[in-house]
Amino acid sequence: MKFFGLIVFASVVFLISCQPHKELQPLMLWYDEPAQSWQEALPLGNGLTGAMVFGGVGAEQFLLNDNTLWSGGPVPGNRERGPEVLAAVREAVFAGNYAEADRLWRGMHGPYSARYLPMGNLFLDFPFSQEDATGYRRSLDLRRAMSEVSFTVDGVQYTRESFVSHPDQVLAVKLSASGKANITFDVRLTSELEYYTLRVVSADYLILEGKAPSYVAHRDHEPIQVLYDSDGEGMTFEIHLRLIPTGGELTAHNGSIGVKGADEVLLLVSGATSFNGFDRSPVFEGVDPAPIARERLAAAAQMPFGTLLERHQADYRGFFDRVELDLGPQLVNYPTDERLLRLNAGNPDPGLAALYFQYGRYLMIASARPGTPPSNLQGIWNPFVQPPWGSNYTININTQMNYWPAEITNLPEFHHSLFDFMEGLAVNGAVTARTNYGIEKGWLASHNTDIWAKTSPTGGEDWDFRGSPRWSAWPMGGVWFTQHLWEHFLHNGDLEFLEQKAWPLMQGSAEFLLNWLIEDQNGYLVTNPSTSPENSFNLNGQQIAISMASTMDMSLIREAFSIILQAADMLNISNSFTQSVREAIPRLYPFHIGRLGQLQEWYRDWDDPNDSHRHISHLYSLHPGNQITPLYTPELAMAAMQTLEHRGDYSTGWSMAWKLNWWARLKDGNKAYEMFKSGLTYVGRKSELRGRDGTGPNLFTNAHGAVQIDGNFGGTAGIAELLVQSHEGYIHLLPALPDALPSGEVKGLVVRGGFVIDMKWENGMLESAVIHSRLGGICRIKVNGTLTSRDVKLVPAAGDNPNPLLSRPDPMTFVNNAAVPLLELNHDPGNIYDFQTEAGRSYRFRMMN
Repeated sequence: MKFFGLIVFASVVFLISCQPHKELQPLMLWYDEPAQSWQEALPLGNGLTGAMVFGGVGAEQFLLNDNTLWSGGPVPGNRERGPEVLAAVREAVFAGNYAEADRLWRGMHGPYSARYLPMGNLFLDFPFSQEDATGYRRSLDLRRAMSEVSFTVDGVQYTRESFVSHPDQVLAVKLSASGKANITFDVRLTSELEYYTLRVVSADYLILEGKAPSYVAHRDHEPIQVLYDSDGEGMTFEIHLRLIPTGGELTAHNGSIGVKGADEVLLLVSGATSFNGFDRSPVFEGVDPAPIARERLAAAAQMPFGTLLERHQADYRGFFDRVELDLGPQLVNYPTDERLLRLNAGNPDPGLAALYFQYGRYLMIASARPGTPPSNLQGIWNPFVQPPWGSNYTININTQMNYWPAEITNLPEFHHSLFDFMEGLAVNGAVTARTNYGIEKGWLASHNTDIWAKTSPTGGEDWDFRGSPRWSAWPMGGVWFTQHLWEHFLHNGDLEFLEQKAWPLMQGSAEFLLNWLIEDQNGYLVTNPSTSPENSFNLNGQQIAISMASTMDMSLIREAFSIILQAADMLNISNSFTQSVREAIPRLYPFHIGRLGQLQEWYRDWDDPNDSHRHISHLYSLHPGNQITPLYTPELAMAAMQTLEHRGDYSTGWSMAWKLNWWARLKDGNKAYEMFKSGLTYVGRKSELRGRDGTGPNLFTNAHGAVQIDGNFGGTAGIAELLVQSHEGYIHLLPALPDALPSGEVKGLVVRGGFVIDMKWENGMLESAVIHSRLGGICRIKVNGTLTSRDVKLVPAAGDNPNPLLSRPDPMTFVNNAAVPLLELNHDPGNIYDFQTEAGRSYRFRMMN
């Protein structure tokens, strides 16, 4: 591979500690009773297979998922009359008839996306009950990616250890007990999908064969809720299970198998589907899942449990162990749900923030891998045939948030599941651009998509009265995704990736934008129609969604065009396309500060200070973008702060995670940590707050009373943002450290320029740091105080950073219509230094007293 600067050194960075070696903290979720619901169960996964472990005593349950098991098949959903609809909508918007534009847009509505589905349930039935058990404990060890359940019945200690292996593509469960011949149980397989059969192959081998629905309803008022088509569309799947006992005897019953009187049992499960790509029917062009599941199981069965575990942990820990975060002691004597309740009651637990941070990294490793579909609204775990929002890909924030930790928390490989998915979106999105909008160049993606890479607007065609342009009139999902490509490059410097993978996708997205933009009456380039995702404004007593040039749209476009020009410089590309982008940038509708000192959300100042909507998309340029910063655009940063004050603190789990990141970018660590703690509001059965938004007993975040795992990923990224930022053209160490985290140590965070950061702080001040340079080049660093080093000469920074992977944001123009004084930003003191680095070298620093 070609890399910017020098040749990159080994992908595994050997971290140089800021202090002598110390024992690693335990990172454990644990509980003193079995799970009573899915939101109490503990997740295992390898990117393809997911399992939720309930930990029952008399009846254990593993709820199984496969990342490729979805309803239906490819359905483009484009509208042949789309160009006519678009012309009419634009005419209405330019005439100021926004309500009519809302109505007309419904002619663009296509079918809803497919649904992500549960695969099956594995039940283990034992000859005792929970009332018989003492000393119960169930846990998830994040360091080993392993679940364990243990308890005692009649003096016998029973233990179940389970994990989902990526190297061997199986769920492995080891059942053991003290003494001999004490393990007896029956095994059942079921599925929430009604169309399945069971086959007992032998006393040690069980198969479930199933077929997914061809259609699952989006609304509860649809006449058909779940449709199975035996001869038509609907993915097929198989689950294969094998028992390998030590001692005892195998048993077989009607549809189940079991073991009687064994010393130990290894249970292996593999699954597969007929999915064969985003553009192929899973029935008529699908693969046969039977040999896939059978061969995986046969290969795994040749290895003892210890070997399977060793291979699993070698794979997993190669990723997970890259980052260590110590924020204080782990209160291991308290079950995890009790720790949440204690935190909510005002008891400090900084170690819980570190556990939550690492849990997000664990979930990223478990829910998608290179070569699998990306993680969805619930990661990879879903118990419902009709899950909330289809458990699909909502790409006006949620899917993007799933991948925010990828670069900064040292898991860049896991970004590739999203990048590969984008290539399917680009194919289908080019057809949607042409069919719906008459645009012959480029590609787009609307706000909802699925495993079939749907790019057309949803909304239920003409049958769903609840379909709304608030979310359907938004073809900007692909534009947002291109920012992820660029962030990956800035953190890794891989020119081959930029040229071969990123550039074609970024160019295609920008080509669509050049043709989507239209001139307004003042000569600005605007989007029309335009929405601010899922929000609306009040105009003359009517709630309106569609206008033009929403701040979210223009922010995405401005950043996308800037990225195009930077990437073109890297790749030595200069042509009519790049010239068109360069000429368009100064004509884009600018930021506006509204009358109330807020960052204006809409084309006109229609913002309502009492609006508490969860989506605050117009702050995109503060995070994850970098067009708004306290240093370079203080007025816009002040306006963004005012918007946050207007919207309030409490919201859905993912929205509070985004607020955590925004406040971190505003360098207000205390407010950011307040958002983090608010997001950790316990919403399980032990709380009167059950059903509101917050965090469940298993640390899954909730939105609208249902799991949305994006909040976990956003929270993990936000904790990293408190500790290090690199979006302003330099690496800022401890830019937003909250008072609640006065002392700590982190190793392995990655910033732009390919620099890996280790550091330690005490009493709220940086004490020491080590910076590992993967790519070489100038490193520009900011600290609050005076930095010294014996390894390198530090010089005060001057001028623009010559390292193009660590460049400052573009200058921004804006219109200030504030009729009130702007809010004041936090003071952000510090010294900025430059030093030259070599690829593969590490540099140690200390703060002067």
